[in-house]
Amino acid sequence: MIHVRDLTKTYADLRRGQFVALAGLSLDARPGQIYGLLGPNGAGKTTALRILSTVLRPTSGEATVNGYDVVTQPDLVRYQIGFVSCNTAVYDRMTAWEMVGYFGRLYGLSEELLEQRMEDIFKRLNMQEIRDVLGAKMSTGMKQKVSIARAIVHDPPVLIFDEATAGLDVLVARALLKTVAELRENGKCVIFSTHIMREAERLCDRIAIMHRGDILSEGSLPELRERHQQNDLEDMFFDLISAHEARRAEQQEKDDRDASELPIYS
Repeated sequence: MIHVRDLTKTYADLRRGQFVALAGLSLDARPGQIYGLLGPNGAGKTTALRILSTVLRPTSGEATVNGYDVVTQPDLVRYQIGFVSCNTAVYDRMTAWEMVGYFGRLYGLSEELLEQRMEDIFKRLNMQEIRDVLGAKMSTGMKQKVSIARAIVHDPPVLIFDEATAGLDVLVARALLKTVAELRENGKCVIFSTHIMREAERLCDRIAIMHRGDILSEGSLPELRERHQQNDLEDMFFDLISAHEARRAEQQEKDDRDASELPIYS
């Protein structure tokens, strides 16, 4: 369903030189599975998901979504995905119903099918009472429900959630996680990025722990616990990142030492 191999993304930075956001990312996610990207801010999670969503172009590597290439077939990829993040905006002057309908028409749904889909989604997400609420008057939780509704209105096989619970209160976050789990039960392939350990433990079938654009370890939670001899995901996460930082510091020290030993020619 989602196939990523050796994906890189670099940026030119006047102060730091070449900045590496992704350093050879590889992963596979399947239907009926929630694949978690777990990492601190700056780990490369959002960069990876924006590439999968065709918002960014990779520097190198390949990524396909349901068989379509994100670089050469971006229009076809967009029909395969629904994207939800904590920063997804809503239109202030449109109601919840109008907004979801607008996105359904963008995907070319017939009026009859769109009406049927919207009725089902509004019922499933308990959105009937906010059906006629304008975006400008919505709470954060209401906006997030609308974001989910418009992401799934065209019934895509792949759903991408980019730290979608950030800033939500406990009740709204819990409802969102329940919706994500239901999407998995409906056979969807879900990519779920977070830096909250509890969410990853509770929700994800497979977890990739990311840091500085690299995947440090990947597998199901039982596999990760056995591999690293750690039952607590937070402790495992901290140990992996600390070890990675120590290796980077050691390599930088070696590079600096080698550079200082080079002969200087006048």
